[in-house]
Amino acid sequence: MANGVPVERQYFMVADDGSVIIDWGNGRQQDVLTGEFRTLPEDSLHRPVQDHELNRLIAAGRVESFDRRLVYVLSLPEGLRRTIK
Repeated sequence: MANGVPVERQYFMVADDGSVIIDWGNGRQQDVLTGEFRTLPEDSLHRPVQDHELNRLIAAGRVESFDRRLVYVLSLPEGLRRTIK
């Protein structure tokens, strides 16, 4: 059983610059390698991620494993959240 956080593979995209990102919706994307949150135009989300790109993220220590449906991600920083006052 995988130890990472399961994320649906359909949310993993490759941007025009070659970076693998998770598209969290509402215009928020996160670079899987750096953990940086970015805002990319919809047309720059180039294509779905391929197995060889996920294997590179495993080698980099960012992804635990993956299958056809899920990617098990390790230790990404959380996005900024507003607190209740």
